[in-house]
Amino acid sequence: MSGEAEKPSKDAKLSRTNYEAELKKLHGELVGLQEWAKATGAKICIVFEGRDTAGKGGVIKAITERVSPRVFRVVALPPPSDREKSQMYAQRYLPHLPAAGEVVIFDRSWYNRAGVERVMGFCTDEQARKFLDTISAVEKAMIDSGVLLLKYWLEVSQEEQTRRIESRIKDPRKVWKLSPMDLKSYSRWYDYSRARDEMFAASDSPWAPWYVVNSNDKRRARLNVITHLLSKVPYEAPKRHKIKLPKRQKAEGYQPPEDTRHHVPAVY
Repeated sequence: MSGEAEKPSKDAKLSRTNYEAELKKLHGELVGLQEWAKATGAKICIVFEGRDTAGKGGVIKAITERVSPRVFRVVALPPPSDREKSQMYAQRYLPHLPAAGEVVIFDRSWYNRAGVERVMGFCTDEQARKFLDTISAVEKAMIDSGVLLLKYWLEVSQEEQTRRIESRIKDPRKVWKLSPMDLKSYSRWYDYSRARDEMFAASDSPWAPWYVVNSNDKRRARLNVITHLLSKVPYEAPKRHKIKLPKRQKAEGYQPPEDTRHHVPAVY
């Protein structure tokens, strides 16, 4: 189609211009998915897991920045309370599952037990294994209730992870992203690799497979995830009716009062 940016080859560096052109098209499709979900009562649940700095937040922002937060809800739970620690592990996540017409995105999920909690010693190996023994059955129950479940693992190389963490250390805009836990986790690359491998082996089921995303290139990762997500949801955007703006009412003598409001100074 004339006027559109040419789609770059997979080997070429993805420019911001090409990235934004592709993302704009995908955003239109996500709006179509949103309207379809509202019209049909679909229930969609998307889980994002991965190594620290793998780009989960950027992917989630790319998905949600042009859709309604009333339909696309992002869930990022804090550490569990004492009461929640006494529950079945997945229990505190279940109330956040989507109802009809909703897309729920988990920025980390019940798989914390198989990853960070296990590696950092917040649970025992026995607790982690019990979780892995049961979670596929829990996910089968979700799917049997009508939830479309998609699970993504974002993978980043050691070198790129180091570069991103160093960037967080140096950039005051990113320092909030770096916690003492991140630094401890950084030193345990292979512990996380083993935990990830065991998690995949236990929970990569026919009904809820894991999809692995190479996220060394953040822009490509965002486009690839959204494209894959759209391919896995059997949506059909409802037809749009032609919209015509109505005429504005006449002033009929209205005069604005004396301006006594507090204004933000025009600094720029």
